[in-house]
Amino acid sequence: MQTKPSKTTIFLLTVGCFLAFFVFGFTDNLKGPTLPAMLAELNFSYGTGGNIFFGEYLGFLIATLITGILADRFGLKSVILLAGIFLGIGVGGYSFFSSAVLLSGSLFVLGLGLGSLELGPNAIIVSLHHERKGLYLNLMAVLHGLGSLVAPLLAGWLLSISVSWRTIYRWDILLIALFVFIFIFLRFPKAEEKAQLDFRHIPQIAFKGQLPWFYIAITFYVAAEIGIASWLVTFLQEIRNIPVTTSSQSLSLLFAMMMIGRLVGGFFVHRVGYLRSILIMTIGGILSFAAGMFGPKETFFLLPVTGFFLSIIFPTITAAVSDTHTENGNTILGVLFTFAGLGGAIGPWVIAWGSDLFGLQIGFSLNVVFMMILIISVAILTKRIPNEQNT
Repeated sequence: MQTKPSKTTIFLLTVGCFLAFFVFGFTDNLKGPTLPAMLAELNFSYGTGGNIFFGEYLGFLIATLITGILADRFGLKSVILLAGIFLGIGVGGYSFFSSAVLLSGSLFVLGLGLGSLELGPNAIIVSLHHERKGLYLNLMAVLHGLGSLVAPLLAGWLLSISVSWRTIYRWDILLIALFVFIFIFLRFPKAEEKAQLDFRHIPQIAFKGQLPWFYIAITFYVAAEIGIASWLVTFLQEIRNIPVTTSSQSLSLLFAMMMIGRLVGGFFVHRVGYLRSILIMTIGGILSFAAGMFGPKETFFLLPVTGFFLSIIFPTITAAVSDTHTENGNTILGVLFTFAGLGGAIGPWVIAWGSDLFGLQIGFSLNVVFMMILIISVAILTKRIPNEQNT
């Protein structure tokens, strides 16, 4: 981007990115509270539900890899507008079809939109607020948390008054249309030169040094986050016998805790350092999740409290990677988010089939395994990256 965009440009693009992440959070997190109703209406098993969700994160994975290169070549505005088109098509299809294959295909298109939307605003914030990107990435993630909080609250209330899960999704099309309309009129600073990177250069650029350990960390973080968000409502209803409204409110609490955590977490990260912050918060997340899973029924509220501890991890990994790798930054972020998409595909799918084979209690507890792998990978990074990059 231009070296010094105007203050007005910076402000408008920052607000636009925050709006984009609200849409991201809202759209992505309608599926959790509507999952029990969808499974019941169509008489699908847990495994089939997992296969349907897999489509979304396969699309997410593909989009993040491709859009990183598209952004380097054609600019971030094209990527963000393309995201809006995919979101509209995907949500429309998911609200209409009844076949598992077509539902999965619709979520695949939706995942293409989410993957494109993941890259664009993150890359813009890194470019506009380089010196304080850790803070701004966490603040932008607050809007993702707000959208994620509103989605299950709204969905749970509408389901409680017998509104169809399909109708709930159709209302989301209006929000997506508003997002696209606003971004059409936002001015983006032009790139100084076109990047020449293509697929053949990705292994040389994106897998050097310690980057693979960051990819492992973000893969299993997202596996845990999406695994918890996708199956929390079902777990609470079927294992803990929590009513529909309360279980949906618990999912909202999960994202409220993530929103609060990101609101204060940016300042925590700035003081403690990227990698140490991730280690501390992941340990807290494991303890909270395990207590909610295996404690008495009254401790179920600790499951959504886990969101507070997990809140800063995704934006902090993003900040750490962008801080140490500035050349071909969009492509590297694209690969990073591709592995995030892989984690999103792995998490709900493994939990779904683990639940089919061993029961929902064991299947849902696999999130502890995901978080343990995250801790191991970040611990390795703290040993291999110089101390000044950890603080």
